[in-house]
Amino acid sequence: MTNFQDLFESYNWDDVKESIYSKTKNDVEHALHTSRRKLEDFKALISPAAAPYLEPMAQLSQKLTLKRFGKTIQLYIPLYLSNECTNICTYCGFSLDNKVRRKTLTEEEILREVHVIKSLGYDHVLLVTGEANQTVHLEYFKKVLNLIRPYFAQVSMEVQPLDTEEYTELIPLGLTSVLIYQETYHKEDYKKHHPKGKKSNFNYRLETPDRLGQAGIHKMGLGVLIGLEDWRTDSFFTALHLNYLEKKYWKTRYSLSFPRLRPFSGGLEPKVEMNDKELVQLICAYRLFNEEVEISLSTRESEKFRNHCVQLGITSISAGSKTNPGGYAVEPESLEQFEISDERSPEMIANMIRSKGYEPVWKDWDRVMQC
Repeated sequence: MTNFQDLFESYNWDDVKESIYSKTKNDVEHALHTSRRKLEDFKALISPAAAPYLEPMAQLSQKLTLKRFGKTIQLYIPLYLSNECTNICTYCGFSLDNKVRRKTLTEEEILREVHVIKSLGYDHVLLVTGEANQTVHLEYFKKVLNLIRPYFAQVSMEVQPLDTEEYTELIPLGLTSVLIYQETYHKEDYKKHHPKGKKSNFNYRLETPDRLGQAGIHKMGLGVLIGLEDWRTDSFFTALHLNYLEKKYWKTRYSLSFPRLRPFSGGLEPKVEMNDKELVQLICAYRLFNEEVEISLSTRESEKFRNHCVQLGITSISAGSKTNPGGYAVEPESLEQFEISDERSPEMIANMIRSKGYEPVWKDWDRVMQC
């Protein structure tokens, strides 16, 4: 297979969904006790039949995470550079049809944001923009990376999908990881939620991790927006994608996120609700399926939930996040992409992590250690 699309097209959404929901307690017990878990085992672990097994899943998830990652939790923070966007997305505050004042940070404004972020202790920043190729394009990203590179050991990006050659140009400038979420792997519903703009091209977005792998990115992040479609089926396709990528681009590291649909001004109600126990089940299922993958939890989730989940398989967590351009220093009251739930400061989150017996880590790696 030349790319993931070939593999993806060999699966049928409805058949996968039926397979997940037909799993039995025997399937779950097999998945819990086998030494090498396969995709069918992952289906069992995310199925309704696994709900009564949440406690042993959580215990095993904690054990596997400690074995691979130790008692460390990485801290990161998003830096929103622009809310300009040419896409219409039904769930996003930056959507083209949401009539708000648009803002793209200048170099001087970016440095003001950077100074605040550095004062909070961060050495890992996630750059975020809307998708507007006329303003936040390759040259803009180059300028930003050159500007902020001296301040951070690790720079990640969550922006529009780019071509392989464009990623290849950005990596030497300090780009260490890229987050690219498919939003949903359900092709028909994907079209409903992305009716206009470049993002409406399902296949181009689906092939983005392949382009990142070909460019030699250090790490890439995968995930879906939970609430757009059946979360169990979407999560299976995420696991399928992860499995494929790890085998083909084995030098790259991988992370997963679980963003649940959050409100924004005039926002979309979730089609499918996921409760907290189900999210814990999903986190543990991914850890049992893949001991190496990094698992991230953002400020979308509540204080109580994040406090509880730190010990269940999470390896990175955001804190003090602002989801609007200039939110830290330049324009604190501008439109947010979505509402955050956990509003505690980075220092408070770091203290919470320590209270659980873990160590907060402010950077993942340093380029001086790269061979």
